Formats: sequence, C-alpha cells, structure tokens
Amino acid sequence: MLILEKLVIGHEGFELRADLSIAPGARVAVIGPSGAGKSTLLDAIAGFLPPKSGRVIFQGRDLGPLAPGERPVSMLFQDNNLFPHLSAAQNVALGLRPNLRLSKAEWQAVEACLDHVGLAGFGARKPGALSGGQRSRVALARVLLRDRPLMLLDEPFSALGPALKAEMLALVRELAVETGATLLMVTHDPGDAVMIGDQTVLVAEGQVHAPVETGELFSDPPEALRAYLG
Repeated sequence: MLILEKLVIGHEGFELRADLSIAPGARVAVIGPSGAGKSTLLDAIAGFLPPKSGRVIFQGRDLGPLAPGERPVSMLFQDNNLFPHLSAAQNVALGLRPNLRLSKAEWQAVEACLDHVGLAGFGARKPGALSGGQRSRVALARVLLRDRPLMLLDEPFSALGPALKAEMLALVRELAVETGATLLMVTHDPGDAVMIGDQTVLVAEGQVHAPVETGELFSDPPEALRAYLG
C-alpha cells in the first residue's frame, strides 16, 4: 500500500496537498492541467523533493528518511535519462551499479532485460544509433532490472507517435502486471489514462484527489477535470 499521509509539497511558491492511499499492484494514471503539480508529486514520492509536512509510506514504511537511491522506487523520465556515451547495455546496467562493475551473472541479467523489452542483440548500440521507441525500451529495461515494487513514469512516451506510444503503454502495463509493481504514470492524454490505468488520480488546484476508477472518472468528470478536457 502506498499512503500519502497529509502530505504538503512546496516548491517555488507552489503548494500541493495529498491525503490518499493506493492499493498494492494498482496501475494509476495521474492527470491534470500543465503546472498542476503532477511531476512534483512523483518527485516527492521518489525523494527528490522533501515535503513541507506529512509522510510518504510504502508497505508500512515511512520513506522520509530514505535517500532517492534507497527507496523502493524506479522512475522513468520523459527524456529517458540515457547517457549518449554509454551503450544500451551499460545504460541499463546503471540501474544496478553506477560504477558499472557488474558480475557475469548481473551482465546476463542486463541482457535478459533487454531481450524482455524486445531489444535482444542491441546491447552494444549507443542511444544515438537507436530509434526513439528503442531508447524508450532501453530506459524501461533499466526499470525492469532494478525490480523495485513502485514504478513512477513521468510522461515517458510523449515524444512518440500514436502507434508507437500505444505499443509502449501496452508493454509497460504488461510488465507491471507481470511484476506486481504499483504503477503511477503522469500523462496529459485521457487516452493514455484509459490504456494504462485501472484508476486515475486528478491533480488540480493544489490538490491531489483520491484515485477513482478510470472509466467512471471520465464518464462523469468533476468540474476541474471537465475544464481541463474542454
């Protein structure tokens, strides 16, 4: 269970409040207007932005004292966060050890994760030699290798075309189901929310609203969401 307990996040004069829980293994879309605080929410859960007050609790443990690298979290960013001078395999391996000093078994696990996301044989290629979709798969392979129970995705596929984005969303959903991870994904697109999220969290007007079943939310949207959707 992920619990945001009376959480108040402050950032450059902006304040966001959250008091909710998300069930284990849930796949949750996070939607709302630009600047509403969706990415800020993920940053607080991941530990990049300390809250002004309140707690982030996961599986009964207060994550507040933990540095980002110590949290049970893997995060996938919009730019995929790949290093251009490293190979695909090395970029994935960073998920285990920043110094890239992996054992033979660990390198085999890297290759297995690349294979799992459809990139068998691509390990030696650098990001510049890969397509946008392939770079997204490398970043996803790193998330898979880290094997953390909480997956946070911040609009990772927004630069992809509709068909490729749908393919990546299906792959993410498949991996989340397979691993049992709790998934939160920021998106601006209601179609993405429907595809990825059994539930959707609305972030608007300084408030993170409790998760609602996705179909129900979009069939009868609250005023803040209706204003966003137009």
